[in-house]
Amino acid sequence: MATSASSCFSLVPFIETQFRKTFTSSGLCSKTLAIDSDTTFHYWSPKEDLSSKLPSLVLLHGFGANPLWQWRNQVRYLSQYFAIYVPDLIFFGESTTNSKERSEVFQAVSVAKLLEKLGVVKYSVMGTSYGGFVAYHIARLWPERVEKVVIASSGVNMTRQDNVELLKRGKVEKIDDLLLPSSPDQLRNTIRMCTYRRFPIYVPDFVLKDFLSNLFEENRKEKLELLEGVTLGREDVISISRLQQEVLIVWGEHDQIFPLQRGYELKEVIGDNVRIEVMPKTSHIPQVENPKLYNNIVMKFLSGNSSS
Repeated sequence: MATSASSCFSLVPFIETQFRKTFTSSGLCSKTLAIDSDTTFHYWSPKEDLSSKLPSLVLLHGFGANPLWQWRNQVRYLSQYFAIYVPDLIFFGESTTNSKERSEVFQAVSVAKLLEKLGVVKYSVMGTSYGGFVAYHIARLWPERVEKVVIASSGVNMTRQDNVELLKRGKVEKIDDLLLPSSPDQLRNTIRMCTYRRFPIYVPDFVLKDFLSNLFEENRKEKLELLEGVTLGREDVISISRLQQEVLIVWGEHDQIFPLQRGYELKEVIGDNVRIEVMPKTSHIPQVENPKLYNNIVMKFLSGNSSS
């Protein structure tokens, strides 16, 4: 009886409804736009044109759940000061493409096309994890458009060996077992790797299966291809171009996906005007684990009230 009831009830849509209310109450509207004959984006943007009133800020999510789960606390706070644009990266949420391209560079080019179609000429970008890869490439390719860059918990400077060590820390054979979990035990492991606080062991399997089916199964084949298509971390040495913009690096002190040392190394290689902020008692998702501190750090940087 309990099993039958649990199989009929899905918690995820209810939670997402609450997150959507956060986005809409922050002045954002859900929209869809074809940027070319192959690619269509779903994105959140201001309900009214704020381009002449507020600076523009683009939020780029990481692998896993859609941006509703990753940026809700930032949207609520930062929309008071910025015109916020939050795209679903391609094959996440409702964004799709018929193109065979799968690299994070393709994601960057596509986001830039979206912003151009929306008439957003100047903007800052903030990306977390995989979204940090995309943010880096947008800033690299369009320095004349991108004003400031926030890279959070993102090993843009990773090497081939970093990938090997990540598999060891995660106790998995393949990276998709960690970033695209397909079983309750794999999801528990992913949460353990991404969060500082211990994951409660009493969460039943049927709850985790609900999250898996709603957040990780859609476009699974294409997401696996995205993991295969990442260009960063393919070499034995760090090989990235320096950025011209002012850059803020935000890192969880206990990040197990990209260890903190990688953040310090990134500070030294990514540009001339770079600062790093380390958030205590957080891991790979500091913007979720301590949103108040994260928002304060980011706001000081983006508003210009920060020292390098």
